Amino acid sequence: MVEPFDRRVIEVGDGHQIHIEQSGNPDGVPVIVLHGGPGGGCSPYMRRFFDPAHYRAILFDQRGCGRSRPHAEVQANTTAHLIADIELIRQHFGIGRAILFGGSWGATLALAYAQTCPDAVESLILRGVFLGRRSELDWFYGGGAARFFPDRWAEFLAPIPEAERGDMIAAYHRRLFSGDVAQETRFALPWLMWENALAGLETSTTGHAPPDYARTFARLENHYFANDCFLEDNQLLRNRHRIEHIPAVIVQGRYDMVCPPDAAWDLAQGWDKAELRMVAASGHALSEPRITAELVRVMDGLRQRIPA
Repeated sequence: MVEPFDRRVIEVGDGHQIHIEQSGNPDGVPVIVLHGGPGGGCSPYMRRFFDPAHYRAILFDQRGCGRSRPHAEVQANTTAHLIADIELIRQHFGIGRAILFGGSWGATLALAYAQTCPDAVESLILRGVFLGRRSELDWFYGGGAARFFPDRWAEFLAPIPEAERGDMIAAYHRRLFSGDVAQETRFALPWLMWENALAGLETSTTGHAPPDYARTFARLENHYFANDCFLEDNQLLRNRHRIEHIPAVIVQGRYDMVCPPDAAWDLAQGWDKAELRMVAASGHALSEPRITAELVRVMDGLRQRIPA
């Protein structure tokens, strides 16, 4: 496993501190890694996609999660704030143009940043595309995915009174932001387990997660989804013209139940510099063997096009 050569915490304003690590070649091609969630945080697993002799991988925990502080904080925590944080990181390290590498919510954020700062982006490597559209949220929290996982959906519904089940994001929001930490933690686990249960094509879940992690993840993700990811509906597709000059590779699991493949398809259609790679027999998770292997192939292939 590649170990970081640098770890630091920087102030980004509004009382937030974000944790950053760098690994690989300090003089290599910079890659800014954007984790999923929102609220998921980075893990050592995310370093394995980048040849340490060629790439300078920059991972950071977004506001409120992972090793960033304060934990589970939603004040001054919006998509615009995260875009500003990425730009601050780029300037902090004196980086010109960087590759953006993001999956799921990380792909959403990569697209939003690139459309805001297109001159700062060398390439986009996206996995399990989520465009932040209301239709995508309705699929996952409005009963679409439930048709394939009725047992898991029943577990997700169970803590919520029947009268409130017409809007599961709002129902969980009331409990995840009740001000009672014990209650927030109790309702965080079924929120997290619903997503985890669908993330891998063959992944089984134990139903357990560290309580603090579950609460942080559920609060941040729910906060963003309750606010439509702080994006106008279809914004990322409508503004795609701003980034069509940027090369992109989209790696998408054919059987992704969290972020169905039609979003990746919609994003790639008519984008001449984008290559969509549908990965057979794969779901959503970064750790799925075929997804991992494809992302390694993508990054190894970029070594020839973008010299260190």
